[in-house]
Amino acid sequence: MKSERRISFSLSSLLLIVASVFLLVLLWQLRGLIVLLMISVVLAASIVPIVNWAEKKQVPRWLAVVLVYLTLIAGLTGFGLVIGPAVVDQITLLVRQSPIFAEQIMRITTDLAGRLGEDTSSFIEQLIDPQSLTNWVIRSSQQLILRSYGITRGILGGVASLILALFISGYMVADSKTLIHSFIQFFPYPWNERLAAQVDPISQRMGGYLRGRILVSGILGVATTTGLGFLGLKDFAIGLGAIAGVTNLIPFLGPILGAIPALIVALAKGGFLVIWVLLLYGIIQNVETYVLDPLLVGSSVGIHPLYQLLSVLGGVQVLGIMGALIVPPWFAGVAALVENLYLKPKLIEEQQAESSLSSEEISPPKFNESFP
Repeated sequence: MKSERRISFSLSSLLLIVASVFLLVLLWQLRGLIVLLMISVVLAASIVPIVNWAEKKQVPRWLAVVLVYLTLIAGLTGFGLVIGPAVVDQITLLVRQSPIFAEQIMRITTDLAGRLGEDTSSFIEQLIDPQSLTNWVIRSSQQLILRSYGITRGILGGVASLILALFISGYMVADSKTLIHSFIQFFPYPWNERLAAQVDPISQRMGGYLRGRILVSGILGVATTTGLGFLGLKDFAIGLGAIAGVTNLIPFLGPILGAIPALIVALAKGGFLVIWVLLLYGIIQNVETYVLDPLLVGSSVGIHPLYQLLSVLGGVQVLGIMGALIVPPWFAGVAALVENLYLKPKLIEEQQAESSLSSEEISPPKFNESFP
């Protein structure tokens, strides 16, 4: 007789499976709230050093939080009122003239190919259709925007979510000690103390990353606007500079995305302008890579550039542009947690084991000093 195998489930195992499925469904339904909390934590980590500094100056913590956020909101509002209209007008003009730019690029390409031969010219005309190219660019941009704001249901929802994230981060900063204590008390000793000791390193990495990226992006936006205006693109300099500054918040991919609109405009203008624009963006990118990032961002991330790139790509894949902004600082925080709680203790134990082994090999043999 063949032996029969029976698989039995206990009631506790069945309840655990049902609870796990229910938890996954619940997390999926609350994914918008989870993303909102992730943004709030990153904002709180970037602002908490200023509040801590003000608290050391005998300013009440709640008052320091209010002053910091009022200053931040007033600065952003003033900056938007001063620069916002020009940016919107130039970007709108850029979008409206995109079909014209596509036709001009097609004409320049055809003329260049005509000098090489009639067969090449006809091949390019068949290969590239200006209207199709324009429609593809517009359609791709729309899909990217829709994916980025799919969780928050449109641009208005994204703005409302950002405002709500600011308020939530304000509560986190104002009562951070109580929130941290209420969280770590769920863990047994000594993990509660270990996790409490990791709050500051994680906050420094996450907040330092965001502060550095914003400062670097602002500097590059101003530099791009100035350089493009000097090269003769004054009608689009502020808009293209704003695009370059915003996209530069995204590591690795941002500078490439920010340079594409300027290169399209320069190529449509003709001449050697596209070479000068390409040279400008190349110089700015090298200054960022070798000067600004080491100086302002520094070692706040603390992970290999390849892992940073993978975190950016993973964030884009899951959450669109928003994911490219918030996943890297979270990845840096998790990396700090793994490094301090696992890698460093593991390295210390290995070094102690090697030192004890070497001491046993070096120690001389002991002789019995008693004589019969």
